[in-house]
Amino acid sequence: MKIGTLQLNFTVGDFSGNSEKLVSAYERAVREGAELCVGSELGLCGYPPRDLLNRRDFVESHERALREVAKRVSKVPLLIGGIEKTNQKTGRPLYNTAFLVQKGKIRAVARKILLPTYDVFDEDRYFEAGDKVGSVRIAGKRVGVTICEDIWNDEDLWPERRYRIDPVRELAKKGMDLLINLSASPWNIGKEKVRYRLLAEVAKREKIPVIQVNQVGGNDELVFDGQSLGVGVKGGLLARGAAFMEDVKVVDIGGKEEKPVWAGDEEQVFQALVLGTRDYLQKCGFQEVVLGLSGGIDSALVSVVAAEALGKDKVLGVAMPSRFSSAGSLADAEALAKRLGIRYKEIPIEDTFSAMLRSIAPAREGRSGGLTEENLQSRIRGMTLMAISNDSGRLLLTTGNKSEMAVGYCTLYGDMCGALAVIADVPKTLVYRISRWINREREIIPKNSIEKAPSAELRPDQKDQDSLPPYEELDRILESYVVNEGSIQGMVKKGISKVLAEEMVRKIDISEYKRRQAAPGLKVTTKAFGVGRRIPLAQRFDPRGAVSGGKGNL
Repeated sequence: MKIGTLQLNFTVGDFSGNSEKLVSAYERAVREGAELCVGSELGLCGYPPRDLLNRRDFVESHERALREVAKRVSKVPLLIGGIEKTNQKTGRPLYNTAFLVQKGKIRAVARKILLPTYDVFDEDRYFEAGDKVGSVRIAGKRVGVTICEDIWNDEDLWPERRYRIDPVRELAKKGMDLLINLSASPWNIGKEKVRYRLLAEVAKREKIPVIQVNQVGGNDELVFDGQSLGVGVKGGLLARGAAFMEDVKVVDIGGKEEKPVWAGDEEQVFQALVLGTRDYLQKCGFQEVVLGLSGGIDSALVSVVAAEALGKDKVLGVAMPSRFSSAGSLADAEALAKRLGIRYKEIPIEDTFSAMLRSIAPAREGRSGGLTEENLQSRIRGMTLMAISNDSGRLLLTTGNKSEMAVGYCTLYGDMCGALAVIADVPKTLVYRISRWINREREIIPKNSIEKAPSAELRPDQKDQDSLPPYEELDRILESYVVNEGSIQGMVKKGISKVLAEEMVRKIDISEYKRRQAAPGLKVTTKAFGVGRRIPLAQRFDPRGAVSGGKGNL
């Protein structure tokens, strides 16, 4: 049996555009011999629709689109994810459903049973859980149909299962010839390998081939990588969709199985950032961006991402030197712009800075220097970039990394100004790794930007390490405390100084109010600030005095 996998980049709420994209991909797969075509979870409305699901007109628009698509599916059947009303007086009003459509007929064949409510997921907020597994007979084959989370509860793989039932096991007991999973699985580092391991174990144990069709594209903070999978009964790879781009494949479930080869983390993170940036801009109706160029590694990486995502002519880099800016940093910023071919402007802020110092002098009552003057420079730069954004219609990208955002090493209403925080979920050590990967064939990011000691250049001879530990140590603490939700005691057992751990944990906690006001950031790790991490601002829990904490160590 040949399955057409329609790995597509849907836009939330664009029912007309999504329908055209879906039908076009369907027709291509049919021409290539597909006997059944499969799309992704909630593909017709785009994922995640979030509180748009509470709007009656949104649901009605989905119903109209589904009917129109069904009329245009004239040959082989199509499985597509969508919204179904429950028509019940109690419980949630909607199901997350897989529909089988063909020649104007619409049949709900599976309702999502396992509704995730962890990390970035809020499915129980909107959907009623299905109460039985779904299957359909196509071309003489018994096909079991599941939706995303339904396949993520294998008792052999997860020591801590979230659900009491396993839809895949139930389908296998009914004698399925094929398992299909409609998915909208957001990417983080290593996620593609976990998905494959999961499907391979299911296929081998049940001796049933598995097809998973995953969404691709960026929607707000989430990036979906595609990499749809066909896995044979021996656990080998039958086919894999392209990474971070649309792809239509026809998979023979009886074909030759192979061992997968994966791209490196640096390459995949870069691709995710490019896709997330491009889609955020285009789906929000913007074409061009502006960002501050400091000559440092963070703004350099964001510039490379933006140029790759949008084209070099769509990117404007602005250097804004003050009295503390080094000639080397300005030279590095200009060199990067020339190598990328992006537009470059230099707008000194010294006159504005001096004028502001004079203006606020009466309120300072003789005080001078310090954090006030450092932040003032950053806020002047933020104001300058916002003015350019307002005047030109360019979307402002922020350039802060996850390590800085974690401990508040950033200025509210200053360098945090912007509409998209491209690398807000990229730890500083990973910023270095990606930058070296970018330079693997030729020097694009100036070598000096990578090798020099990082500095905000807001006071004489300033270095990041004046205020922070080495980034290798800081990122180990972030991995433990933020990602693994571990304790200070666990860090100490792994060799981190208790004094340092307590200081960094305090900085992380007191900086939550800053992050609450930050631009949305693209999620690439298993735990990002913002979406998926919900920490109260007004609270008094002190992990420094806790006996133990969290589920991880280091």
